[in-house]
Amino acid sequence: VCVLYTQAIGNKEWREFGRTEVIDNTLNPDFVRKFIMDYFFEERENLRFDFYDVDSKSPNLSKHDFLGQMFCTLGEIVGSQGSRLEKSIVGIPGKKCGTVIVTAEELGCCRDSVLMQFCANKLDKKDFFGKSDPFLVFYRSNEDGSFTICHKTEVIKNTLNPVWQAFKISVRALCNGDYDRTIKVEVYDWDRDGSHDFIGEFTTSYRELSRGQSQFNVYEVINPKKKGKKKKYVNSGTVTLLSFLIETEVSFLDYIKGGTQINFTVAIDFTASNGNPSQPTSLHYMNPYQLNAYGMALKAVGEIIQDYDSDKMFPALGFGARLPPDGRVSHEFALNGNPQNPYCHGIDGVMEAYYRSLKSVQLYGPTNFAPVINHVARYAASVKDGSQYFVLLIITDGVISDMAQTKESIVNASKLPMSIIIVGVGPAEFDAMEELDGDVVRISSRGKFAERDIVQFVPFRDYIDRSGNHVLSMARLAKDVLAEIPEQFLSYMRVRGIKPSPAPPPYTPPIHVLQTQI
Repeated sequence: VCVLYTQAIGNKEWREFGRTEVIDNTLNPDFVRKFIMDYFFEERENLRFDFYDVDSKSPNLSKHDFLGQMFCTLGEIVGSQGSRLEKSIVGIPGKKCGTVIVTAEELGCCRDSVLMQFCANKLDKKDFFGKSDPFLVFYRSNEDGSFTICHKTEVIKNTLNPVWQAFKISVRALCNGDYDRTIKVEVYDWDRDGSHDFIGEFTTSYRELSRGQSQFNVYEVINPKKKGKKKKYVNSGTVTLLSFLIETEVSFLDYIKGGTQINFTVAIDFTASNGNPSQPTSLHYMNPYQLNAYGMALKAVGEIIQDYDSDKMFPALGFGARLPPDGRVSHEFALNGNPQNPYCHGIDGVMEAYYRSLKSVQLYGPTNFAPVINHVARYAASVKDGSQYFVLLIITDGVISDMAQTKESIVNASKLPMSIIIVGVGPAEFDAMEELDGDVVRISSRGKFAERDIVQFVPFRDYIDRSGNHVLSMARLAKDVLAEIPEQFLSYMRVRGIKPSPAPPPYTPPIHVLQTQI
């Protein structure tokens, strides 16, 4: 049997998530029972698989023989080629415990969207002057029989025979993926003061609508009050479905599964305003006992992204320092001291290079972002086919000196497969960063607007946990800065019309395995 555990972020406690079925008398079990889990790109989900040899009917695991275990993250499985991870089983000293193969697949049932168009005929006239101004409101039904609004069409003025524009809605929003669940549609006459008049309603379901334009998809609009009062009441008009098109949305994971790599680059602010690294007040203080703000932010974001980068080699850059031997100021220097090869191995390698360069360079200024943005943009510009996507993490103490050049760089980079995360450390005012973030007003330079929003800014101080529990606060920081990346990634692929590559063929075990199942 295999037992899956997940780990709580805060107290690191392992909780049993589920067990597979027991397979008798084999050393090469192929388990059928699947575990269904929620996946979030921006969260690190630690997993542990324990294996036991089951000797009795007892559900108590201590009564069975422990065969070993495997640790990984959900991101590691998903980020492996074809979302298939093969790892050694460990846990019994001095013994080879075999290997385990874990595969992940995204549940596809709820990824479809529908494009629908409706028109209506002979709706009731509700306005004293002129005709009605009709619009439709769609509701999905819930398990308890209540209804939740899921779409409103636009209003069409002064007509009893409106044709509404086609609209797109996810199947999940329309019926929660349940094709036979009731969908209720209400027809209203719009009034300026907000007291819209009810014309009538009808019900349908995804299954009925999916028949497309046909006699089945002409609905009588009924007003129950009128129906109760008037014997001769027939209906308040009809609504007809004109078209119904299903579109399968491709997801972030489809690209990852098809082999798209996410390249992660770090840029660290070495300007003098950070304070002398040997002083405890400095943001770059090298405390032997705990990470400084730069180290914490770097680790929080890097540990999640590294699961999606197969070679785990990360370029790490610094800006705003004077370099040895001659003291020239640089705004894009390699933290490992090797400009030809600025790559560090793993997040730990980046941390090591960061601490090393703190000892050798002199903090200086000004704070220029454009050179490191352009550095990553040069790489991103050379692979626009969707096989690679670049994420630049800039950690800074704040006040930017080259705002105009940075805006120009971001507007140009918005056409490339890249995203920029900025973490602001220290007490400065980060107004300029909010402007770069572009969530409120899309960023522009010399009259040109960014093609897509690619910058996400967060102030580190919003995440400092007063109780000193950095694990939880850093998980929150990573979650907030990484949450927008899958959507930014998809917006690039959509604009360029890039489809995911097919995933490699699924793994089939070698034939000789079967002979042991006696």
